[in-house]
Amino acid sequence: MSNPALIVTGADLAQQALDLLKGFEIVYAGKTPTEADMVALCQKHDPVAIIVRYGAVGAKVMDAAPSLRVISKHGSGTDTIDKAAAQVRGIEVRAAVGANAAAVAEQALALLLACAKSVVHLNTRMHAGHWDKATHKSIELHGRTIGLVGLGAIGQRFARMCDAMGMKVIGFDPFAKNLPDHIQSVDLETIWRESDAISLHCPLTPENRGMVNAQTLAQCKKGVIVVNTARGGLVNEADLLAAVQSRQVFAAGLDSFAVEPMTAPHPFHNAPHIILSPHIGGVTSDAYINMGVGAARNVLDVLAQATA
Repeated sequence: MSNPALIVTGADLAQQALDLLKGFEIVYAGKTPTEADMVALCQKHDPVAIIVRYGAVGAKVMDAAPSLRVISKHGSGTDTIDKAAAQVRGIEVRAAVGANAAAVAEQALALLLACAKSVVHLNTRMHAGHWDKATHKSIELHGRTIGLVGLGAIGQRFARMCDAMGMKVIGFDPFAKNLPDHIQSVDLETIWRESDAISLHCPLTPENRGMVNAQTLAQCKKGVIVVNTARGGLVNEADLLAAVQSRQVFAAGLDSFAVEPMTAPHPFHNAPHIILSPHIGGVTSDAYINMGVGAARNVLDVLAQATA
């Protein structure tokens, strides 16, 4: 009897995860699987599980896999999985919660510091032979207020970093419980009104899509810093660009975008005061292992419950 199939929407999986999944036939869909690719693979292999690294998994894919019992995200964000369709079909959706928390929080800190200290601009000027010591002033973060939207594993880890730098940390998350003393829970209006810097750490939902927009940015302090290492859809990109150009926003550090990979040319390209990275906040060697192992354990856990 052949081993049950497990499809990975990617080209690889950490060896530590593969060691946990020795009882499965692992099928790789590649780094850019289309819906048609996934439907064809599901029809051919009828997987009991899918580990999602790249691309989306919707109802058509689920319907092509009658034996499917679990869709396990290789990471923390499940917005690319149609959770409503999964629930109707009795398919459990799991995320590797916290597996990339350290990596993403560090990326958020890197972007925050790069914005506040003009790291990219000054590097470019230095390489061009300039010495701007007499004219440049950076922003000191000590004593400033950082507003966090989303206080899960990543948001709370980032909050500890900001607290260690002497920042006042305020945060909004209607689902967060038992927050540590260094995080003051507030509503969204307070985030916009009081923050010197805002960092997004929440999942993308229909309710918060485009939450950073012309209206909310206008409520912010002039010269606010915006950091997004969560999901690109949280930000209205045209509105953010306009706010940076008007200097309502001092600088933005972005690791996620409305369309990925980012299309070229893009309005953000060569825009001053916007620092970009290609959604690599969770891409470290350690996080790669942690996410793979977390995704594999979620698969095994759900399937064990199904057979219990």
